[in-house]
Amino acid sequence: MNSIEEKMNKTLDDLKRKTSTLRTNRANTDMIKNIPVNYYGSTVPLQQVASISVPESTQFLLNIFDQSAVKDIEQAIINSSLQLNPQTDGNSIRIALPELTEDRRNELVKLLKQMGEESKVAIRNIRRDMIDIIKNEEKNKEITEDELKKQQQDIQNSTNSYIEKIDLSVKEKEKEILTL
Repeated sequence: MNSIEEKMNKTLDDLKRKTSTLRTNRANTDMIKNIPVNYYGSTVPLQQVASISVPESTQFLLNIFDQSAVKDIEQAIINSSLQLNPQTDGNSIRIALPELTEDRRNELVKLLKQMGEESKVAIRNIRRDMIDIIKNEEKNKEITEDELKKQQQDIQNSTNSYIEKIDLSVKEKEKEILTL
């Protein structure tokens, strides 16, 4: 039973990690830290080529480690789906977060809900796999029919609990996105 909680928790953590990259009106280093940057022929996350700070609630400041990577970093930020406009100043890049338009907010909410649905599907797949395992145990006479029913109920309770947690997480992030 412990492994089901572990797997479902990983799914919830994965959803939270993915949704932290969605843009809101507040600068958050998670939004940009994994932007892929072409650096000497290989692709690395932005956080490996620059230190990222948030001097103001609507601004990022990147201190680039290698002067020769400035252009590549700038290009990676422009090409990202975040619609950001970097301002270069020597070894540093400033990025001001523009106001989100209503259309962009609605797009982000749609994307957020899709991420939530994918997580729910993952939770249901975990439930199905675990129920298959215990049905097999019952078939092989490793557990009784009563034990099977009890374990199925426990698995369903965990599933319901994690789906509620996913819904709550999505609702909180949606509120964050839609708040002006």
